[in-house]
Amino acid sequence: MKVSVFIGTSVDGFIARPNGDLDFLPPGGGEPHGYDEFMASVDALVIGRKTFETVLAYPTWPYGKKCVVVLSGHPLDFSGVRGGVVEQMAGPPPEIVSKLAARGVQHVYVDGGVTIQGFLRAGLVQRLIITRVPVLIGEGIPLFGSLPRDVRLSHVATRHYPSGLVQSEYRVVV
Repeated sequence: MKVSVFIGTSVDGFIARPNGDLDFLPPGGGEPHGYDEFMASVDALVIGRKTFETVLAYPTWPYGKKCVVVLSGHPLDFSGVRGGVVEQMAGPPPEIVSKLAARGVQHVYVDGGVTIQGFLRAGLVQRLIITRVPVLIGEGIPLFGSLPRDVRLSHVATRHYPSGLVQSEYRVVV
């Protein structure tokens, strides 16, 4: 199974403000930068509880009919999900990947700071697509956390966009 990350950060490496606010990201995601094409390649998403709560506040469910797995050890209320396919799982990342692979899922999109960090620590991420927004916010929720060892990356491509977005794609070297 392929596990990928597609995420936006400030230039100083934060995915959200300390309170979880995403107001520094371009409205509506900015100009097209490959997200729709990436989403078309994904079978399922794995997100953390905080990311789920953030997305739940959006006017419409952003993931369509894609299977979304929310990681949490606490009961969650899915009644606010309008038109989406959502379920809850708990456990370490290798267990989550194993459960999804047993269902035939071939490409998983992992999103949310703690979730991404856990999947990286477990050595399960193969691809990282990081879009840097031209802003420094000074503090916030970092994309990366501590790792038990270096994670070597192979640069695939870097693209820039008229708004100043700079997107780099990496493959994790095994």
